[in-house]
Amino acid sequence: ASRAGRQVPGTAGAPRHSRRRKSLAIAYEAGQDNAAEPPGARWEPRDWREQLQRIRDMRSSRDAPVDEMGVHKCYDSSAPPQVMRYQVLLALMLSSQTKDQVTSAAMLRLRRRGLTVDSVLQMDDETLGQIIYPVGFWRNKVKYIKQTTAILKQKYGGDIPSTVEELVQLPGVGPKMAHLAMHIAWDSVAGIAVDTHVHRISNRLKWVKKETKYPEETRVALEEWLPRDLWKEINWLLVGFGQQTCLPVNPRCSQCLNQDICPAAKRL
Repeated sequence: ASRAGRQVPGTAGAPRHSRRRKSLAIAYEAGQDNAAEPPGARWEPRDWREQLQRIRDMRSSRDAPVDEMGVHKCYDSSAPPQVMRYQVLLALMLSSQTKDQVTSAAMLRLRRRGLTVDSVLQMDDETLGQIIYPVGFWRNKVKYIKQTTAILKQKYGGDIPSTVEELVQLPGVGPKMAHLAMHIAWDSVAGIAVDTHVHRISNRLKWVKKETKYPEETRVALEEWLPRDLWKEINWLLVGFGQQTCLPVNPRCSQCLNQDICPAAKRL
């Protein structure tokens, strides 16, 4: 199996420096603005370590859709590394605005036909569309997949780029996909992968200094304070938590272990 098979992170221990967090939390409890921060102090959210550990506890059964049908489960782990990486990228492209179950089923249909750069290039658009339907925006994705696959063949020898900067230049590949591709395909952590679940939950928990409107804003805000050794784990944790408990509409606050320390719990 490829090293990407180790993508699903284990439960990491809580980072150190908890004393420092406590003193900083007191400084910001009254909701002071940035001008009140001690010189050189790094902002971090109140209670985040405890909130994170409770989310780990709620995710310990690993039975959310992302665990069973997420992108890390969609590629052929016995395929050559280059083919495996291509399949990871394709699964990420299909997953946008699409439930994990639908993405997983589409990837299975593609893999049954032998999913490689060459096989996709030889496939006509109508056939590709029929295979990936009903993923969200499937017509656009047919176009993006064919364009990106041609670029991979011409510029990268059939492999995928190994940097976020190059990945986001590919048609149909956004920052979240690029960071996840780095995590899963290259086993490299270049940044935090922020999708709608991570974006929503980070704002509800006030893990961002100021409310953010877009996932890319949230990524930048999280990377400013979240310890780097948690960057890979946080996507997997929060996506599953968002699928099962912290739902977009009518979140299940009564079932959440963070109910007493979540800023949004009483309001929702």
